[in-house]
Amino acid sequence: MGEEGSIHSKPLSAVVEAFEELARIIESGPKDLRLAQFSDACSLVSVLFGCLGMAFKFAELEYVAKVHDLLEASKTYNTLENVLDHDIDNDTVRKPGSHSRNLRRVRLGLDLLRALFEQFLSPNGCSLKEAASTAYTQVCAPYHKWAIRKAVSVGMYALPTKEQLILKLNETDGTVQKGMERYIAACSPIIQYIDNLYLSKDITLDW
Repeated sequence: MGEEGSIHSKPLSAVVEAFEELARIIESGPKDLRLAQFSDACSLVSVLFGCLGMAFKFAELEYVAKVHDLLEASKTYNTLENVLDHDIDNDTVRKPGSHSRNLRRVRLGLDLLRALFEQFLSPNGCSLKEAASTAYTQVCAPYHKWAIRKAVSVGMYALPTKEQLILKLNETDGTVQKGMERYIAACSPIIQYIDNLYLSKDITLDW
């Protein structure tokens, strides 16, 4: 099977490998993260949102559009920091549709999956609905208007079971646990890198 086929048949594995490469770059020393490589890796995540069904349709639609914007921006800007510097110079960091705002929302999407996977793997035996609800409340709800929060709440009842999700991901109980653990480990330094980038420019994270 070719590389493209393997990406579609093992979406979690494809994401993990791409994010572990980003994490290695960050952890290898002080260097800027290339926007093109970051956006390419993030584009793989949309398949994971798709596997979660209607409850995360908002995340899939919002996330895909914003990753696409960053992919287009990578033709002009070399690094994540270049994007932020451009918007700072033009006073457009928080402007709807700006690359910096879209990067912030993509970062939330990555964090949402991290929180979901942590809940999925928790030893208390919660359902996928409970795991997803907790993750959404922790990560995204503070930034969403009431209408979106209500739509997500309704959609939670259409989530697949844990077993169905594992099948959608083409994994087993053992491999899905390892894959989610690797995503959590790889995603954490990437999220921290993005947050530190904003903070280093005196941009708060409360939006």
